[in-house]
Amino acid sequence: MARTVLSLLDEAVARFPDQPYTMKKTDAGWKAMSYAEAAARARAFAAWLIDRGFGRGQSLALVAEGCPEWIVAELGLFMAGGLSVPLSIKLLAEELPFRLGHSGARAVVTTRNQLEKVLSALATMEDQDIILVYLDEDLDRAVETAAKAGIAGGRLHSFAAALERGKALLADPASGAGALLGTRGKAVAEEDAITISYTSGTTGNPKGIMLTHLNYWSNCQDSARHMELPRSQRTLIILPVDHSFAHTCGLFASLIVGLTLWFTDSRGGGIATLRNIPINLLECNPHLLMTVPALSGNFMKKIIAGVEEKGGLVEAIFKRGIEAGIAWNGDGFHRPPLRVRAAAFLPWLLARALVFGAVKRKVFGTSIRFCVGGGALLDVKQQEFFAALGVPIYQGYGLTEAAPVISSNTEKRHRFGTSGPILSSIECAIRRADGSLAAAGETGEIVIRGDNVMKGYYRNPEATAAALREGWLWTGDLAHIDEDGFLVVVGREKALLISEDGEKYSPEEIEEAVTFSTSLIDQIMVWCDHKKQASAFVTLDEARTRRLIAERGIGDAAALLSALSEEFFRFKTDPKGKKVQPAWVPTAFHIMPAAWSDRDGTMNSTMKIVRHRIVELHRDRIDYAYTREGSTTANPRNLETLRGLFGLP
Repeated sequence: MARTVLSLLDEAVARFPDQPYTMKKTDAGWKAMSYAEAAARARAFAAWLIDRGFGRGQSLALVAEGCPEWIVAELGLFMAGGLSVPLSIKLLAEELPFRLGHSGARAVVTTRNQLEKVLSALATMEDQDIILVYLDEDLDRAVETAAKAGIAGGRLHSFAAALERGKALLADPASGAGALLGTRGKAVAEEDAITISYTSGTTGNPKGIMLTHLNYWSNCQDSARHMELPRSQRTLIILPVDHSFAHTCGLFASLIVGLTLWFTDSRGGGIATLRNIPINLLECNPHLLMTVPALSGNFMKKIIAGVEEKGGLVEAIFKRGIEAGIAWNGDGFHRPPLRVRAAAFLPWLLARALVFGAVKRKVFGTSIRFCVGGGALLDVKQQEFFAALGVPIYQGYGLTEAAPVISSNTEKRHRFGTSGPILSSIECAIRRADGSLAAAGETGEIVIRGDNVMKGYYRNPEATAAALREGWLWTGDLAHIDEDGFLVVVGREKALLISEDGEKYSPEEIEEAVTFSTSLIDQIMVWCDHKKQASAFVTLDEARTRRLIAERGIGDAAALLSALSEEFFRFKTDPKGKKVQPAWVPTAFHIMPAAWSDRDGTMNSTMKIVRHRIVELHRDRIDYAYTREGSTTANPRNLETLRGLFGLP
């Protein structure tokens, strides 16, 4: 049998046809969709796509929250021989046209929450043949909204109506829909690309990562085997399903173990979704969760705040119990000395008996076994805290180009501060900058080979050639493998910004926006490495700044800093300026006392900034940017720098 996502679906239907595959919150409560129902609906959608003239190899984009309909649409698309283009709901309307045009998307699947943004994007595109498949039931309202955006109502199609039409076609032998669908199914091959996942690139235009049936099949098999998941468990899908971690390990790996996916209730939009997470958690009562550091960090803060609110004996037992649990666990792999464990045993046992159980039930329900962390590096303090509490979070490592999981800690084998052992079918090497193999324990670039490695970047042979060399994927990430076989990721060689929840963004997007809107900034580096917000580090055009001082009669450093702040953030309101996602707008900028130069290695021979060298030389300034004092532009160091540069009081 071909190793495809569709073969995983067939096997799931054969093994547990009536078991719930998904759960969706409705006005009437939670509604289940079985594995057999999902497959039948996917076939109906595939028949509708083929009837609409959707050809093999054509693309369909999804801009939607996680829901059962997403799964049906994507699986149906695969059955029709098409490619899925999962797009983040956080994208701005201005960022959609490139992705839709570059991928050649013939349709967009979307929801009520995302409709206006998608319509705004389509209105700016030359291609007026792209249709919309609307997942929600209020189609009349959607048609009215489209008309206001100048989009003809005939371009909108109800997903429910599409399924009904497809079902009727399959039931009618004269339509030939069943035969056509069978022909498409037989043509599916392991090496067929089935998704194009866009990630930010260093040039500003994102790259489309092509993943194949085999990429997903291999990574799902590896992940399920690695984590040793028992059959018929429950999880709440908290992460966006365009996120490669949730996409592979949630939507597809569930087909192997019969996992039931409960989707966070997204009715009402983003704020409502966040409010629904704690409610839905208890309703789902999950056995495991896929999370990212930002989410688990919020859980940790709320747990501590709730205990401190109770105060007294409860707080004392809890905090002493956490300390004792951390001591008892050590690093999770090496057993602490007997005297340490002996001292920790009673307070940890007491906290588990009297406090921890109630805390876990209130937040996670009664069935939680563990969480798996992806998307970004998980702080060791979080790992220690949750392990002591009895809800361990096992950190993993991966990237979309690897479909995405490369390594992960597990229940049976874990070590805090690491990303765990490499998955069984993946070859991993650590290489120096010259391409030679690094010595044991030496830091170098992570390079992998296996059936999970992407086919390449869509319509981008240059980027493909740079990343894939003789069958090996060069990840751009730095790590070493410790003496016990755990992967220890120590940094990112890539220039991409990475937030604390694993979202990525191109710094050039922001840097170009700033320098386009003001001439006072000479050089700029935007930085974020697993932090809550981005920060900017700039050098000034001193001549233009002196002119500004003279023209405005600026008499002190504080007034100059205020004027520079207006200039820096002008891009936010500049109608001609480059748009930046609000979440990535730097909270502050920091003025460097001297320009970056090739003399100290902060600029290369082509006069481009060398980010890692700037970080290396100015680590104290970067660390300062994430202190309470340095988190605003009006900080003492900026004032001191301006006084030194321009002789102002």
